[in-house]
Amino acid sequence: MTITTYTVTGMTCGHCVTSVKEEVGEVPGVTGVDVDLATGLMSVHSENPIDTAQITAAVAEAGYDVVTPS
Repeated sequence: MTITTYTVTGMTCGHCVTSVKEEVGEVPGVTGVDVDLATGLMSVHSENPIDTAQITAAVAEAGYDVVTPS
């Protein structure tokens, strides 16, 4: 299992968190998504590494931005 952590900016409420989780959860290969509103940290769980561009695009579709994966 792979867990990659990203920082997401622009989220202000629980609805924001839900939107990000839903969009990222639809990326092929993603098995789970955890988002912490207070810190802006998002952990993406997958069986294999997922291309950062796919995650960034999914977050953008939800209306937010990824600062950097760590």
